[in-house]
Amino acid sequence: MGETVLVTGSTGFIGARLLLHLAREGEKVRVLLRPESRTDRLPGNIEVVRASYDDSKGLAVAVRGADRIVHLAGVTRAARSSGFEAGNVTPVKNILSAVREANPSLKRFLLVSSLAAAGPASEGIRGVSESDEAKPVSAYGRSKLLAERIAMESPDIPVTIVRPPAVYGPGDRDVLQVFRMLSKGLLVSAGDARRQRFSMIYADDLVRGIMAAARSPHAAGRIYYITSSRSWSWEEVIDAARPVLCFENLVRISLPKPLVYLLGSVAGTAGSLLGIPTIINRDKAAELVQDFWVCDPGRAEEELDFRADTGLPEGIEKTVAWYRSSGWM
Repeated sequence: MGETVLVTGSTGFIGARLLLHLAREGEKVRVLLRPESRTDRLPGNIEVVRASYDDSKGLAVAVRGADRIVHLAGVTRAARSSGFEAGNVTPVKNILSAVREANPSLKRFLLVSSLAAAGPASEGIRGVSESDEAKPVSAYGRSKLLAERIAMESPDIPVTIVRPPAVYGPGDRDVLQVFRMLSKGLLVSAGDARRQRFSMIYADDLVRGIMAAARSPHAAGRIYYITSSRSWSWEEVIDAARPVLCFENLVRISLPKPLVYLLGSVAGTAGSLLGIPTIINRDKAAELVQDFWVCDPGRAEEELDFRADTGLPEGIEKTVAWYRSSGWM
């Protein structure tokens, strides 16, 4: 049996793929679950610790004896900006406090952040690098950046941060909506779709990159973009998806930026009044209309010897096959 790896956010899309990866590698896996979280979808031989992120005693039990912690848990939607702080910042603070008290010999705290913490790039080929100044454009991105800074300001704990771009693969529900549209011969996008480029990574490649960063003795105190080797345009995604989804003609609708902001403002105001997170608000609109959500894989390639192995056509084929076999498409 290998090391003990504590995983938070294990019931989410990426967390589920990470558990499968760790199980194949023979690691002893422990998960931190909220009291209300279900366990019926967890693989076998998983140690479960139940605690909320404001339960200091429960967090101490969860971190005690762990060799490495992979913190995936977080929120991507919130009715108000305070919800992002509660979901993305406070848990990091409290887990690090628990580590100081109950596991000062922890080998690595790996924080899974987001490209949103850095903000979009000014061009669409190489994109942002880890040395660039972070300029998030949303409350979500700002909360992830604040969590990063809190983690990095913990000199007594070896911290590594990874920033994934858009992630797709079996179990993902966000890209599912795009594939469903394409299968019907429709694509609705926000902003200038002809100009936009973005980085993407297949989920199983991402979890390999996460663990490479978590295990590297040279990665403490470092930030990495775990991403595809190149950026993609909508045209390239359409071309890769066409033979899998079997659509011929495609109707494309690009919503202009002012309209996206208007829709976001109306929906966001309603959600805030009702206290319900909405799919789009003005904050999310600011992310959707950007031209270049692109990041540079160079540091991860050089320092972690990591490269995303799954090409876009292969990744789409595997993902759609899983959707179909699971009854999602």
